[in-house]
Amino acid sequence: MKNKILILAACIAVSLSSAQNISDIVRYTTDEPIGTARYLAMGGAFTALGGDLTSIGINPAGSAVFLSNSGSVSTGVLDRSNESNYNNSIANGSDTDVSLNQAGAVFVFNSYNENSPWKKFTIGLNYDNTNNYDDFIVADGTTSTSISNFFLGQSQGIPLNLLQLQSGETIADLYTFLGETEGVAAQNAFLGFQGFLINPLDPNDPDNTTYVNAVNGNSFDQNYTEQTEGFSGKYTLNFATQYTDNFFFGVNLNTYTIEYRERRVFRENNNATNSNIDFVRFEENLFSFGNGFSAQIGGIAKIKNNIRLGLSYETPTWYNISEETTQNLITVSGLEERDVFIDPNVINVFQRYELKTPGKLQAGLAYVFGKKGLISLDYSIKDYSNSRLEIFDDRTPFQSLNTEIANILTTASTIKVGGEYRYKDFSFRAGARLEESPYEDEDILDDLKGFSLGLGYVFGNYFLDLGYSYAQQSSSQTIFSGLSNGITTDTNRNNVILSLGFNLY
Repeated sequence: MKNKILILAACIAVSLSSAQNISDIVRYTTDEPIGTARYLAMGGAFTALGGDLTSIGINPAGSAVFLSNSGSVSTGVLDRSNESNYNNSIANGSDTDVSLNQAGAVFVFNSYNENSPWKKFTIGLNYDNTNNYDDFIVADGTTSTSISNFFLGQSQGIPLNLLQLQSGETIADLYTFLGETEGVAAQNAFLGFQGFLINPLDPNDPDNTTYVNAVNGNSFDQNYTEQTEGFSGKYTLNFATQYTDNFFFGVNLNTYTIEYRERRVFRENNNATNSNIDFVRFEENLFSFGNGFSAQIGGIAKIKNNIRLGLSYETPTWYNISEETTQNLITVSGLEERDVFIDPNVINVFQRYELKTPGKLQAGLAYVFGKKGLISLDYSIKDYSNSRLEIFDDRTPFQSLNTEIANILTTASTIKVGGEYRYKDFSFRAGARLEESPYEDEDILDDLKGFSLGLGYVFGNYFLDLGYSYAQQSSSQTIFSGLSNGITTDTNRNNVILSLGFNLY
């Protein structure tokens, strides 16, 4: 069983490279339209429509549109395929996952007073899977810089005597001590030093703080895999009402659950003749889990007989998140006939931190063609640069990261359009969406573009819906600081959702 250590708040600022970073912020502040099949098929353009369980999470007034008690459950298959370019070499990775995407019900209480302008009151309970983190990225390529450069950068300024085992001290003992007192950078330096990837400039000086690269060569075959798993779920308690025949109002109280696992494995073969290090394998694992809370208000208005207007606002979401990491390193030297496996067998447990994600404003316009069909347009805006991290109302440990967030992230808009045509008991649906990148530099993460299709059938008080969506997005990332090249990845997402529901008139 692995030992656990707590890295205190004072050390967190030193350890951001291996724990909290901007990509985490973006991960927890974005969501996917993966609720009901109808919602998916129409691109999520439901702010002015309502009448769908997942749409309640977009505009709380949407539950007052229901005419009767209703419920649905949805399951889906999400397939991600990634084509990654690493130093002009192409590699492909993919992942397919089956999950419960949505489950919920709305209860409608009609007014018994025919003269009252308040026509009904509704209560809704719903769960939506707002994001699926299952993914697999592979990168292969030959570069001129070794992973040893990463450990070299982490080591500068750390006294040599902190990286050397003392009499009777184990790898786990010293790794734990460094985590408790110096932070993750010192732990990385320790792994690099013990793995013979870096050397002190003056090996006879215990106070030496300058290091040099111990790996010779200028051609390295490198392989990188990144496997992620997990989800974020949204639980909604909804209250809504209808005023006259034309106005609907609602409010949501939302709680969230996050689970995220990441396993990164980097392998390197040295092509140099008589190399002192022939092979390196470095592994890092991250486990994040947390919960959050937000509230929403919204309204829908019928303008004349065919036009619907919708407006909703979701407050910032306040998350409480915990993170744990593990590391290990293997190095092989044929020249010196030396194999080194450094596994501290220690779990770094970071102090829980609070993440505030930005609020979201949404507006919608829909046109209803009687009972034949409809077309709907949504626009939403979110300022990602307003995201903040802190510990117990203290932002000091994250001051540098919060400054980065304000400078690197920006305001992003999303446009969704959806349509539905009804023929007898069948419904034919389609949609499209464009999501702007939350980054100032779109080379980091490009705009997301996608389309969707769907089919529905009503049989008595029950209905069956099928939805399909496709989305494409490009991104780039640095594997480790010190490497000369990063990865650019084109990601294609295919999502299929099946929903079964009922309407009890």
